[in-house]
This record gives sequence, C-alpha cells and structure tokens, in this order.
Amino acid sequence: MSEGLETRLKGGGDKWALFLDFDGTLVDIVERPSEVVVDPELPEVLARLQEKLDGALAIISGRPIAFLDERLGSSRFDSAGLHGLEHRIGDDLYLCQAEDHPALRAVVERLREIVSAKPGLIIEDKGCSVALHWRLAAHEKEFCIATAHAALESLGPDYRVQFGKAVAEILPSAAGKGKVIESFLHEPPYRGRRPVFIGDDLTDESGFKAVNAQGGISVRIGLGDTVAHQRLGTPAELRHSLLEWAAGGPLPFERNI
Repeated sequence: MSEGLETRLKGGGDKWALFLDFDGTLVDIVERPSEVVVDPELPEVLARLQEKLDGALAIISGRPIAFLDERLGSSRFDSAGLHGLEHRIGDDLYLCQAEDHPALRAVVERLREIVSAKPGLIIEDKGCSVALHWRLAAHEKEFCIATAHAALESLGPDYRVQFGKAVAEILPSAAGKGKVIESFLHEPPYRGRRPVFIGDDLTDESGFKAVNAQGGISVRIGLGDTVAHQRLGTPAELRHSLLEWAAGGPLPFERNI
C-alpha cells in the first residue's frame, strides 16, 4: 500500500461514507425473512461508526425502513428501504405508500392464491414491492421464476423483477440500490466523501457499480460473480471488521488496483 493511501485509511473519518446492506451482510441469511437475528453488539458498533464518520453511515436494504428500525434498536440510522423506494437522511424521511400501487396490490393477492398449494414457498409483502422466496422449496425455482415473469407482464414497464438468493422480487422500475447511493452522495453528510458499499447478493451489484464509478470501495460478502473489488467470507467476519474499525483501527478494506 502506498504511504499516501495508508495515511488516508488510518485517519480522517470525514473522508468516508459507509453504505451497508442488511440481510446476508450485517446479519446471516435465514430460511424465513421474519426469523432474522441481529447480533446484540451490532447496533452499538454501527452507532460508534456513525459518530466516527460524522454521520455518514446508511443502511441500504430491500427491507422496509420500519423493519430495519425495529431490529436495530433505539439508534436511528440513515436508511434506504425497499431498494431505495424509501429513504431517510437525518429527519428527512420518505416512505413508499402501498396504496399508490394498486396494480401491484392485485398481483400480491394473486400470488398468494397461486402459491397456496406449494408448500415451502413464501410471499413477502413489502407494501410497495413483493418477494417470492423458494429457499425452503428449491425444487420450485423454475416455477417461481416463471410466475414472477408472468406477474411482471401483467404490470407493464413501470415494474421490474430482480433476482437474489432464492428469491424473485417485483418492484417499481425506479428502485435500485445504485440509484439511491448516488442520491445520498449528493446530500450532506455524504457529499464529497469517498463511498464504501458492502453487500452480498445480485441486488447489491448496482450499488457496487455506482461506488466503483465514484472511485470508492466495494466489498462482497460470500461467493458469486461480482464487480466488487473486495470480498469477505461471512457476515460474522464483517461484523468483526466493523468492530475493529469502530474501536479505532484503520478502514478494514482497501481497493485492489
């Protein structure tokens, strides 16, 4: 590592903006979305990093912001929920309203009917998006993919489908983690900082691309093809790295050049 880069990594928390995915990144993937478990130390570690970075820390997730707040305790972190359909910076909060998506609401009900006879398939209704999970029924993967595409055809170009780990999610076309990270980087306290984004899934690739384009650091958790510059094995490894950074150590990632 060059001396100049090493100096930047060891000091000056105001030089960095940290963006973190939630599922599969900060917490382990679970069979059912409702069963997620948050390490008891995680909220305090994030709060310490938030202070170290002068506020420039945000959770960028496919979950609703309300879900993230419930799991992360009394601290209120800047967040983008539903892949950017919801966002909060400081006291400026925008929530997506399910009633603004009547066509999607009809699709959700239809999906419930379709999968009712398919044990192991889970419909996760997020209000402004809907996810079809087949982690508990891997043999239904092709059925789920075909079902998601059929639902998308009925919705038209205002919606899109994105795939992740044993999940297909239908959401408005405007949503995307890359887009919302770029938006955050235009606002204080993120403006003018070098971004770091850490994620684990296909849904995070647009975020990696956005951060790479800004000369930032992208980190993928786990295996799989990726445009991320760095890789860690598990959420537990990431939590340990964040703890060391919060305790005064250097930024635990460096860009491969």
